Amino acid sequence: MPNVKACYDVTEKLYELLMNPVSGRDQMVEAISELLDRREALLKSLAPPFTEEERQLGREMMARQKIIDDKLFKLKADIQRDMQQLRRKKQSANKYTNPYSALQVDGVFYDKKN
Repeated sequence: MPNVKACYDVTEKLYELLMNPVSGRDQMVEAISELLDRREALLKSLAPPFTEEERQLGREMMARQKIIDDKLFKLKADIQRDMQQLRRKKQSANKYTNPYSALQVDGVFYDKKN
C-alpha cells in the first residue's frame, strides 16, 4: 500500500503542476522531469496483489494520466514551436547581416560556337 499511495501522491503533484503552471517554463520542465522520474521508480516497485483501495487509486491515476498526457503533449508542442521561431529569427538575422552568403552559382552557360 505505501508504494501505491506514494505513486498516487506523485501523480497528483504532477497533475497539479500541469493544471496550475508556475511562472518559468524552465523550472516547470525540471519539476515535471523530477516527478516523472520519481513516479517511474515507484511504478517499477509495485507488485500485485492489490487491495480494493489500491485498485481505486490505480483507476484514479489512470484517469489523471490521460489529462497529464494531453498537457505534456501541448507543452512539448509549445516548446517545439518556440524552437522553430527562434531558428527562423536566427536565420533572418544572419541573412540581414550577410545578405550575399546564400547566393548559389550553379547554372552557368558557356557559348562555344567559335
